Amino acid sequence: MFVRLGPARAIRPKPEGYVFMATQSSNSSKSKTEAKKATAQAKKTTAKNADAPKKATAKAPAAEKTQAQAILESAVDFPVGAVLSVSDKVGDIVEPWTSRTKAEKELRAYRRKIENAAKRTERRGTTARKRATTEARKTRTRVERDVRKRQQAVASTATSTIKTSRDEVERRVKQVSDQLAALR
Repeated sequence: MFVRLGPARAIRPKPEGYVFMATQSSNSSKSKTEAKKATAQAKKTTAKNADAPKKATAKAPAAEKTQAQAILESAVDFPVGAVLSVSDKVGDIVEPWTSRTKAEKELRAYRRKIENAAKRTERRGTTARKRATTEARKTRTRVERDVRKRQQAVASTATSTIKTSRDEVERRVKQVSDQLAALR
């Protein structure tokens, strides 16, 4: 979206090697014409290599200009796009309310949505209430069963304790009665 300016870089040609003005071979087989051609070629290459940095520095401002132009364009395009998006959203919100029939239709749709949401909420509440009632009934039944078992256990223990105690009392009463009868 945004373009970042980097440091300006001049495009530099790669050196192709050094060309010497005139060379003389050890066997002197080159003629004067060939020597002149080599010298002329060397001058052209040197001049060409000297012009390359000038061309590269001429290209650098153009690249910077292109980057700056891209940044400015994005700086202008972003707010314009944002305004258009907001305009579309506002149009979508306002459009159903532009005429009486559309507004009534929109109100009926809202009413239907609200009624459906209310029915859904009521069904969920009914389900939760029934589930809680069932759980409470199960818990009550379980507690009552436990209480009955404990009551029966206590009653059984009490009955056996009372019977054992009564038998012991009757045995002692008989023993004392026998002792009294033996004394008379």
